[in-house]
Amino acid sequence: MPNDLMPVAEARARILDAFAPLPGERVAVSEAFGRVLAAPVAARRTQPPADVSAMDGYAVRSGDVAAPPAVLRQIGVSAAGAGFDGAIGPGETVRIFTGAPLPEGADAIAIQEDAAVDGADGARIVVAEPAPPGRYVRKAGLDFAAGDPGLAAGAALGARAIALAAAMNHPWLAVRRRPRVAILATGDEVVMPGEPLGRDRIVSSNSLGLAAAVRACGGEPVILGVAPDDEEALRGMIRGARGHDLLVTTGGVSVGDRDLVRQVLGGAGMTLDFWRIAMRPGKPLMFGRLDGTPVLGLPGNPVSALVCALVFLRPALGRLLGLDAEADSRRWRRRVALARALPANDRREDYLRAALVEDGDGIPRADPFAAQDSSMVSLLARSDCLVVRPPHAPPAAEGDPADALAFPAGPGGM
Repeated sequence: MPNDLMPVAEARARILDAFAPLPGERVAVSEAFGRVLAAPVAARRTQPPADVSAMDGYAVRSGDVAAPPAVLRQIGVSAAGAGFDGAIGPGETVRIFTGAPLPEGADAIAIQEDAAVDGADGARIVVAEPAPPGRYVRKAGLDFAAGDPGLAAGAALGARAIALAAAMNHPWLAVRRRPRVAILATGDEVVMPGEPLGRDRIVSSNSLGLAAAVRACGGEPVILGVAPDDEEALRGMIRGARGHDLLVTTGGVSVGDRDLVRQVLGGAGMTLDFWRIAMRPGKPLMFGRLDGTPVLGLPGNPVSALVCALVFLRPALGRLLGLDAEADSRRWRRRVALARALPANDRREDYLRAALVEDGDGIPRADPFAAQDSSMVSLLARSDCLVVRPPHAPPAAEGDPADALAFPAGPGGM
């Protein structure tokens, strides 16, 4: 492979090597959804804190009801938040409700379906079924004990993790600071949505699409605007990236006379790591560092920009958040069967936009779109995944296995 085209895996590794986890900050557990833990979370209490009832019924001594019917005398009530303070002795019982602590002396629950009140005063309880020791009892510490590990550093906080942290009595959590990402689009032809359009203008989708991708990955995007194809204007707008954790540019990194980003950044002191990779779409990808700020230069074509965001930007932000990049990558990789034949691939790793369809046997089948032009945002929006074809892959027949990179779905997805 010519030296001027870097393999995708090497480019990804070089990008990841340039990042380290950001410092932590403390946030209220109620505001921690979607954040990444910077420190492990251990239980600050035992759950449940005492033996409690798992059902509504009667707290009993198992020996008293071993040979039913057994007649017991009710001496009190135990409810969640209002337990019975005394103890039960031989022939005694306490009415109990789900979640309430067991009275001293009780070791089982006779559920209310197996018991009846006999007598006008309600104190005489007849139990019709035996209740062996431990029946319907949740032992203290069944869920966790004080000091038990709960969540590891690097865990992404979804609803289940938030529930566990709260149950472990953590009002505050240490999380990674959100990465601040400056986004700069370039090009005289580019205008923002809603601005006046002329014959030679196009609407910018890159800035807004990339900002959404940054948010989906746990970062805070800052859109710097659209820089014209003018060196002085471009230099001024690039200065707006100071203080950010990453500068992402789109367009202006190819070989045209008006592709000025690489030139201007170089003049401003950027150390270039690499430029041009063996990938389709996304060949004119650039990575370097300007005054300590990493710079990721994405292609201007909207499909290329978002595909490269999935392949390179997402793991970079994950590294800043302290995520395991390889584990995160495995979450989105799928093994699929091709729904159509594909020709042999050339020297570039190919990322084909595709729809997923279910076969009769439940195996996901990926159907790459016939058109793969890197300007077609409509097909990208309809895609469920990217079929990944290695460099120089031989022709593939319908039904052949293939690797695919799924788009994160649902709210906050890409």
